[in-house]
Amino acid sequence: MLEEFLRLNIWMFFLVVARVGTAISMLPGFAAVYVPVRMRLVFGLGVSFLLMPAVSQYLPPLPASAAMLVLIVVGEVLVGAFMATIARALFSALQAAGTFISYFASMANAMIQDPIAEQQSSIVAGFLSTMGILLMFVTNMHHLILRALADSYTLFTPGAAPMLGDMSNLVTRHVADAFALGLQLSAPFLLVALVYYIGLGILGRLMPTLQVFFFGMPFQISAQFWVLTVTVSGIMMVFLERFGAAYAPFLAP
Repeated sequence: MLEEFLRLNIWMFFLVVARVGTAISMLPGFAAVYVPVRMRLVFGLGVSFLLMPAVSQYLPPLPASAAMLVLIVVGEVLVGAFMATIARALFSALQAAGTFISYFASMANAMIQDPIAEQQSSIVAGFLSTMGILLMFVTNMHHLILRALADSYTLFTPGAAPMLGDMSNLVTRHVADAFALGLQLSAPFLLVALVYYIGLGILGRLMPTLQVFFFGMPFQISAQFWVLTVTVSGIMMVFLERFGAAYAPFLAP
C-alpha cells in the first residue's frame, strides 16, 4: 500500500506542483520580491494539494523511463509559465500606459523603484501597476487565474506534446496587444498634451518673452494630474475587462 501511495499520489502531486507552482511563482502579485519565498512555496503547495483530486483524471501514470518523466515535467512547467506570462503581459500594459502618461505630463524623469515591475519606473507607472495588483485581488481576478489553471488540464493534457506554436503565437499577440492597450489607456493624456503644446506654441509666438519653463510646466503637470484624477477609474475598468477576457478562453464551459 505504501509503494502504491508513493507511485500514484506523490507522482500526481508532483505533476500538479510542476504546473501550478510554476504559474504561481511567476504571476504578478504572487511572485513579487516583497512576498517571501516560503509563503510562495506554501501557497503553491496548498493550491496544488487542493487541485490534485479534481484534475487527477487527466494525469498520466508514472512513466517507466526517466527520459519520459523529464519530458512530462518539462511540458507541465512550460504550460504553467505560459499561463503566468499572459498575466505579466497584461500588466505590462499598465507599465506602458504609465510611461506614456509620464512623458505627456513631463514627469518622465521622476523615477521610483516599482515593486510590481521590479525595476525603475515612472511614478505614474508605479501607481497604475500597484492599483492594478490591488484591484486584481479586490475583484477576485486571482480566482479567475486559479480557475483557468484548473481548467487548463482539459486543454493542455499532461503527457501530451505542448502546443508550442500556438502558445508562442498567443503570447506574442498578448504582448503586442498590451502595448496597444497601454497607448489606448493613455489616449486622453495624449489629446490634452497635443492641445497644450499647440496652444503653448501659439502663445510663444504671440509672447516671445514668455517664460515657458516657469509658466508652462506647472500648468502642464497640473492639467495632467487633473486628467488622471478623472480617468483613473475608467482606465482600471478597461484593464480589468481585458484581463478577464484574456483568461476567458481557458475556462471550461
